[in-house]
Amino acid sequence: MALPDLIAVEDLLRPPERTGASISPDGTRIAFLAPWKNRLNVWVQDLEPGAEPRCVTADATRTVHRYAWTEDPRWLLYLQDTGGDENWHVFRVDVDDPEAPAVDLTPFPGATTAGLELPASQPGTAIVQLNARDVAEFDLHELDIATGELTLLAQNPGPVTGWLYAGKGRLFAQTLTDEGDIALSRRDAETGELHPIATFDGVDNPICVFPFEVTPDGTGAWIGSNRSTDRTRLVRLDLATGEETEVDSHPDFDLDTRAFAFPTLPSPLIRHRRTGELLGARYLGQRQVIHALDPHFAEVLENLEGLCDGDLAAVSGDCDGRRWVVSFTHDRDSGATWFYDHDTGESRLLFRPNPHLDPDAMAPMRPVTITARDGLELPSYLTLPLGMEASGLPTVLMVHGGPWTRDAWGFDKSVQMLANRGYAVLQVNFRGSTGFGKAHMTAAVGELAGKMHDDLIDAVDWAIEQGYADPDRIAIFGGSYGGYATLVGVAFTPDRFAAAVEYAGISNLAGFMRTVPEAAKAGLANNWHLYAGDPDDPEQEADLLARSPITRVHEIRTPLMIVQGANDVRVVQAESDNIVDALRERGVEVEYLVFDDEGHMFVNPENLITMFRAAERFLAQHLGGRKDHD
Repeated sequence: MALPDLIAVEDLLRPPERTGASISPDGTRIAFLAPWKNRLNVWVQDLEPGAEPRCVTADATRTVHRYAWTEDPRWLLYLQDTGGDENWHVFRVDVDDPEAPAVDLTPFPGATTAGLELPASQPGTAIVQLNARDVAEFDLHELDIATGELTLLAQNPGPVTGWLYAGKGRLFAQTLTDEGDIALSRRDAETGELHPIATFDGVDNPICVFPFEVTPDGTGAWIGSNRSTDRTRLVRLDLATGEETEVDSHPDFDLDTRAFAFPTLPSPLIRHRRTGELLGARYLGQRQVIHALDPHFAEVLENLEGLCDGDLAAVSGDCDGRRWVVSFTHDRDSGATWFYDHDTGESRLLFRPNPHLDPDAMAPMRPVTITARDGLELPSYLTLPLGMEASGLPTVLMVHGGPWTRDAWGFDKSVQMLANRGYAVLQVNFRGSTGFGKAHMTAAVGELAGKMHDDLIDAVDWAIEQGYADPDRIAIFGGSYGGYATLVGVAFTPDRFAAAVEYAGISNLAGFMRTVPEAAKAGLANNWHLYAGDPDDPEQEADLLARSPITRVHEIRTPLMIVQGANDVRVVQAESDNIVDALRERGVEVEYLVFDDEGHMFVNPENLITMFRAAERFLAQHLGGRKDHD
């Protein structure tokens, strides 16, 4: 097979022509994201063929990623922050009035919105959690979408980390115990006192219990539970007794809970647009499986899944369950979006987000299983460059963030860019990754820079033993926790990698925990404190520092590229500044890029292009790659 043409970074990373489509409640229109002044904004278009789209938001500074139709198709809501600072405001758009500007419904400087919900039982309202009164505490409000009026439902008494609204004045609060477990309590409407209902193990639920969605009658909640089992299954939690009753499960896969970390990904629960009833549940192994939990949706699902050989991603149906707009995940052609009418059987492709990219020129992502030195199986993905012998290749180990998330099969522009340059790309679901059972996740307790790193080294050794990787031309590349893992790679095993690229990486675990936003500090108790340590305990702080790359900076000699967003509130710029300064004092080669208009997640196209151009050049310098690559 001939080598595919080199694809310019600009072509791979430019904004999609269209993406993120959703059908209106009345089934007559779709909304989607498309560029306006080189930023993704929300557009609306009638579903009739030939209709012209029009842009209904006008953000020229930062891409819009999250929006939602309301029950009244006149109104759209979207969330936006400023320069990546993660102070999310809720904006309302009047779809019927093109001249009306977007209205900020939460206009509180320095505050952020958490948990925007649109309850089916209360059309015209949204439920929002806001920290406008105190940045460390979220209060619960009801928002009248048409008027913008906010009504306080509950003031945070101090320990509440999240609220659950069940309608008709029924409020529930999540708190953390001294041991880091998650407690759910009913709030007394008259006294405001909290009465415990259920407790969930913090180690087994290192971020939160997810999903956690109220049933339409308000008496229960559908949650993802791994209580007394290794796999996360779907149960109904009785909000009066705390009793769990299984609703659905998969014998081998967990519920797909990635949306808790990445809200733009689909929820694991597929629900009826009008009634809120449960239609289906998503499970994710090497590929996705959807269980239909409603007879009508089972018929719909069979026809939807026949539209494409990828995995069904976003699913939106009208209020009658008749007209559907869906998109697909695919390793070589992600995001193909279709319209389907269940009454007539009509289906048509609405768009491909990146029609300029030829799927045949993209490299397939292949699931593989790697066995760690202690016998733990590591579900992984290997992407090999097209047109090259799969032997002795320069290889990039891509480490996911979190660490409480996972790599999954699908289209990744950064992976495709690397494969197109002649690199093998290996993605490893090391211990601590979610989605592979409770035992796989909890095996990471106390293992930062320990067995979690050993898993990555074992994966590299596997790639060498299989003949795929050239042992002298291996790089490590990651962001957020993956950035920390990258720094650990060059600080704790300095002879294993020929180059390293990291963005938003943690260099000092204790410093990282002390500088997270005030609203997030309480939540450290059931994840970072339980899995790594509490910096307020001197003995644990010493251990955290021993596992921090900054304390082993004298060992680093690998060529290193570091990228940072100046507005990052999760991993602050000092985490990168400090290690860069220490390395430069020693004369170690380090390339440092700082983007003044980015936060933890980079979204502006010109910044992504600049970053990956630099990474492309950097890796070519230290690893080589395709011989026809300049």
